[in-house]
Amino acid sequence: MGKIIIERDRGDIKGLHVITPHRYGDSRGWFMEIYNRADLLAEGQDYSFVQDNQSLSTKGVLRGMHFQRNYPQAKLIRVTRGVEFDVVVDLRDGSSTYGSWHGEILSADNARQMLVPKGFAHGFLTLSDYAEFNYKCDDYYHPDDEGGFVWNDPTVGIEWPVIQLKNGTAGLQDGTELILSEKDINLPRL
Repeated sequence: MGKIIIERDRGDIKGLHVITPHRYGDSRGWFMEIYNRADLLAEGQDYSFVQDNQSLSTKGVLRGMHFQRNYPQAKLIRVTRGVEFDVVVDLRDGSSTYGSWHGEILSADNARQMLVPKGFAHGFLTLSDYAEFNYKCDDYYHPDDEGGFVWNDPTVGIEWPVIQLKNGTAGLQDGTELILSEKDINLPRL
């Protein structure tokens, strides 16, 4: 078994965990065990992942906030190239933290992963020139089951690392404008 560090209940949201795998390195490079079912089971985390997804985004791309309505997915999220600000929002019925959000910098360098239980919305903002994003899901994607809400919904109040640019648009500190899909621009409030 590999060595992992689990930071439980991040942002005081029950079930939301950040996992950092151990990286073994020397002058030749490094090795890291990024997923080991036995390690997660030993930590009380029992997931059966059935689908792996990967995406590539350029700097300033903001995707979110997305969720599955009737077929929610637990996810194990990581970045394999670049840097992203990754955000989840608790949408679990009856949860004491319903509507609460947590953001985490995930990068190839820090190797951190977020283990997100079912019932969360998810989104991310690419902070590097490019970022590759990978995640395991414990249920299949159902395109007709998609839900979402707008990234800057004031009722949720996510504190994205975004500023108002001189031209009136939102962007990154270095002046890169946000890039959103038409679908994400037109999402309703939560």
